[in-house]
Amino acid sequence: METPPSHLISIVLLTLIHLAVIVRSLLVESRNPYSRAAWLLILLLLPMIGVAAYVLFGEPWVALQFRRRARRVSRELERHEGVAAAAAAAVLTSVPNRFHAAFRVCERIGRWPAVGGNSATIAADSNAAIDSMVRDFDDARATIHISFYIWLTDHNGLKVVEALKRAALRGVICRVMADAIGSRAIIRSEHWRTMRDAGVRLCVSLKMRRGLAFLEGSRIDLRNHRKIVVVDDRITYCGSQNCADPEFRIKPDFAPWVDIMMRFEGPVVRQNQMLFVDAWMVEAGEDLSGAIAPLPALPAVGGFPAIAFGTGPMSAKGAMSDAFVGVLYGAEREAIISTPYFVPDPPLMEALISCARRGVETTLILPARNDSVAVGAMSRATYAELTEAGVRIFEFLGGLLHAKTLVADGEAALIGSANMDRRSLELNFDNNILLYCRDTAAAIRDRQHIYLANAREVSRSDMRKRPMRRILWQNLLTIFAPIF
Repeated sequence: METPPSHLISIVLLTLIHLAVIVRSLLVESRNPYSRAAWLLILLLLPMIGVAAYVLFGEPWVALQFRRRARRVSRELERHEGVAAAAAAAVLTSVPNRFHAAFRVCERIGRWPAVGGNSATIAADSNAAIDSMVRDFDDARATIHISFYIWLTDHNGLKVVEALKRAALRGVICRVMADAIGSRAIIRSEHWRTMRDAGVRLCVSLKMRRGLAFLEGSRIDLRNHRKIVVVDDRITYCGSQNCADPEFRIKPDFAPWVDIMMRFEGPVVRQNQMLFVDAWMVEAGEDLSGAIAPLPALPAVGGFPAIAFGTGPMSAKGAMSDAFVGVLYGAEREAIISTPYFVPDPPLMEALISCARRGVETTLILPARNDSVAVGAMSRATYAELTEAGVRIFEFLGGLLHAKTLVADGEAALIGSANMDRRSLELNFDNNILLYCRDTAAAIRDRQHIYLANAREVSRSDMRKRPMRRILWQNLLTIFAPIF
């Protein structure tokens, strides 16, 4: 029998692979219909490129060993969270019923209840936030835990390096986790080595695997996007700020980067500590379960209720979106949002439109110039529908607005590292704090109004004046938004 030519065999194999990937993309039950349609379109129109893209980015796959360690660590840490149901329920008695759903969602995500007795202050700006951290590091007596997505070797970045070295040399246990891609500048520098030499314990988060070894690792663009600082189990920082100067010299054309960072004290510190410990035990392999501060015997008195929670590719589908949506549906008068990257999923988009249609004054603040051209275009593709529904959209002119904030009725606030885009909603490891406090929410709202004072409003008439080529480009990109 005559042997088929090799090129024919290759075509048959490639065709079978192509069909197998198409079938696989349709079999993933957790994928929403928009994402499924986008991937099907790419696979049909661009067979070879589509298959390669799907293998790399089609699913938020996490390495098997990582998942196993994460499950084991999660079970180990759960025994430290035996809070009485009555005490947990009592915390929310000071929270209006309309925000209970948002807190319940965050409790399910975080696997622990909201806690009372918290206080917070907001840093004046990025430099002030770093200065505040350095002061706390210099006052630390026991432990300093840090997790940053981006850490640069600039003025602020090196101030933190030197503070950690001073702390480690006087006996403070310092643990530092930095993302392998976002913080590669400092990881590859001499400063990483000098921190280790001073006694700082270091962990490179989500290391990249080279060559075919990536098939045994996690999806290459899954990143540790968290910004966590915990000092002596009594102080924590949460917000949008990376460890860098506002001039952000790796992308100076978009500077300054305008961030927000809050310093918390109270029981919520322990929850942020748990987020760090969980990640550290999984990636660094050091067992810290015995070092976690014990739960207080009685509920905290005074202060405000809050909950810290983390999300990531192993969270329940749509977890971060549910948190945003829960706060928005609790709003009765006003909802103000700032985010640098806005590519909402359908539930979040519908929640924003619903807010405006039921009479809630809904305001969205985005950067006028985005460091991601594609994300900026996809954001603007949503403007027409949002403004038509009554959402007021402002574009910030004073640099790249990087603050991720949501304040509802000047009472409830959500702050942290998560953007309103597909990466934060589905892929990245992020951390946030939901709180209920009129004074603290008002402080965040005042900061939002500073952003608004340096922004221009996008009107419905602006949307109608867009040239057709721009509408075509923006709407074309939205087809592929679920992939981004």
